[in-house]
Amino acid sequence: MIKESLHEAETRMKGAIQALEEDLAGIRTGRASPALVERLMVEYYGVPTPLIQLATISVPDPRTLMIRPFEPAILRNIERVILTSELGLTPNNDGKVIRLNIPPLTEERRRDLVKFVNNRLEEGRVAVRNVRRDVLKDLRDFEHEKLITEDDLKHAEEEMQKLTDKLIQQIDAIGERKTKEIMEV
Repeated sequence: MIKESLHEAETRMKGAIQALEEDLAGIRTGRASPALVERLMVEYYGVPTPLIQLATISVPDPRTLMIRPFEPAILRNIERVILTSELGLTPNNDGKVIRLNIPPLTEERRRDLVKFVNNRLEEGRVAVRNVRRDVLKDLRDFEHEKLITEDDLKHAEEEMQKLTDKLIQQIDAIGERKTKEIMEV
């Protein structure tokens, strides 16, 4: 019962870290990367659909992204979504493809991105701690219902804390890598 709870907690915590990594992949670092736009939600026949499912995204050179939709009719929708996104990029539409020129980042913009990354990292830490809180509550309920002993509860709490500490260190390492990547000129 305790092992299952700890395993479930680890799975949920790793899911939170994976979501954080995917989120951070979309933060631009001055280089063109399909991850910048592939998760943008585009209206496709009334259904919000990720851009990656609607177009081929390529990198013809280090500062340019090229988006070639599978269906030319959605070109305008893609363009509109890029304009309204937080990316701060202006799409160039030639009727067949959209080109996005990625400008070099200014020092001020880099600092803003680092603040944004730090906010996302804190959200990841909070998600991991929320999983810990939920599992500890369940374990205390098990102890209250006499399904596990007080010693088992104490041991499980220690294991849960070790797991939480380990995964928060992973989040910190992810943050350091991303900050270094953003600040790199």
